[in-house]
Amino acid sequence: MLIRHFQASCLKIIIMPNTPLLSPAKNLKNTPVLLLSAALAFGSPVPQNQHSTMSNGTMSQLTPAPDAWNFAPDEALLGLSALSVRSVLGSIKAGMDPSSDRPVIPLGHGDPSAFPCFRTAPEAVEAVSAALHSGKHNSYPTGVGLEPARRSIARHLSLDLPYELSPDDVYLTSGCSQAIEIVCSVLAGRPGAHNILLPRPGYLFYEARAAFNGMEVRYFDLLPDSDWEADLGAVEALADRNTVAMVLVNPGNPCGNVYSYDHLAKVAETARKLGIFVIADEVYAHLTFGKNRFVPMGVFGSVAPVLTLGSVSKRWVVPGWRLGWIVTNDPNGVFRRTKLVESIKSYLDISCDPATFVQGAIPELLANTKQEFFDKTVEILRQTADICWEKLKGISGITCPSKPEGSMFVMVKLDLSCLQDIKDDMDFCCKLAKEESVVVLPGCAVGYKNWVRITFAIGPSSLEDGLDRLKSFCSRHSETKK
Repeated sequence: MLIRHFQASCLKIIIMPNTPLLSPAKNLKNTPVLLLSAALAFGSPVPQNQHSTMSNGTMSQLTPAPDAWNFAPDEALLGLSALSVRSVLGSIKAGMDPSSDRPVIPLGHGDPSAFPCFRTAPEAVEAVSAALHSGKHNSYPTGVGLEPARRSIARHLSLDLPYELSPDDVYLTSGCSQAIEIVCSVLAGRPGAHNILLPRPGYLFYEARAAFNGMEVRYFDLLPDSDWEADLGAVEALADRNTVAMVLVNPGNPCGNVYSYDHLAKVAETARKLGIFVIADEVYAHLTFGKNRFVPMGVFGSVAPVLTLGSVSKRWVVPGWRLGWIVTNDPNGVFRRTKLVESIKSYLDISCDPATFVQGAIPELLANTKQEFFDKTVEILRQTADICWEKLKGISGITCPSKPEGSMFVMVKLDLSCLQDIKDDMDFCCKLAKEESVVVLPGCAVGYKNWVRITFAIGPSSLEDGLDRLKSFCSRHSETKK
């Protein structure tokens, strides 16, 4: 009886509004807490329409929840994931058969680091380990990046240029993706004020970042029958007084092409004529194995200013280390006069930085990595590119316009008239993944409908297995014309 009476009393005290619960006596200071605890211990619930909180030792009721909260997502941002390679590949993988015991062959993205033949250089690992063990790289870096790292990158990139870069020309970023984010942000200005020219097919992350910043995007074509050269006539037709820059990816993603010196010279002359600069995405620099050697766009920096974007991700096969850069190839000082450099520095002051210990490792990484490592990586890519080119020739329903000569990718065209029950490139990729556990990237993810991008940067045996499965899939879905 005593327990029941105490339980009822506690409930009455808790749920009665406007009832003072705090005794002025100091020894009763914690009485409300004890009473509430006792009530809950006896299993007596507080009615759901009564919401109370504790403040200064007293119980008070909460304000009723509003009918609507004063925040909402950015609708434009919600739609941008459709432009993400990661998101598109995630959608394709979601439809795969989880009960299948066949190993998945990843031919959709450019990250071969999981394959032993593409393991990074031991000197790179030792450089990071030494930076960590030194205890000198546990603090915040400067906004533009550690000076020794910037000096080393400037010296490294200057080897391919007719002039010397300085550390002040180099700005460190969290991978090349952040470099793209920064460039698109500093160029945007007010919404709708500027436009940027992008290649098609191309890396749609540029479009996503430009759209997020309210900048208009205009596309010029890469010509598949001319080794994917840029249609410079289209560039001139698209540009107007609000055009600020054009993007060129070399070596090419997604096409696997490598631009000649002569074509790059024409690009520079076109940019100069239009009064725009070139954003040179060179994250696959020196990964070439065809007739054209890699020529950095910065060679033509005195003709038209160039912002070069790069990273250690691809050449050293360490995309998870997230160390990239923006470099101003601008011997004439155009970027400083137009305050673009000042804008980049300001953005870096309010953004995240690459890990300090990775920055600290860069001088040794660049100085100590042996040429044999780079030669081995390129030789494996040459072999796998050859495998890809030869095997694609024998697959019905797809055609490859040119043999890849650089980067890690090749574009192939689907002939839907020869393929049964295939609606488009996305349908092709989803069914291929489900039936054969082979993942390739649909062309829609690079702005090229009814094409697919295939990466050959995986182990040779896995590549052969994947292409054999692709052939089986196409054979099953082929329609014999009558």
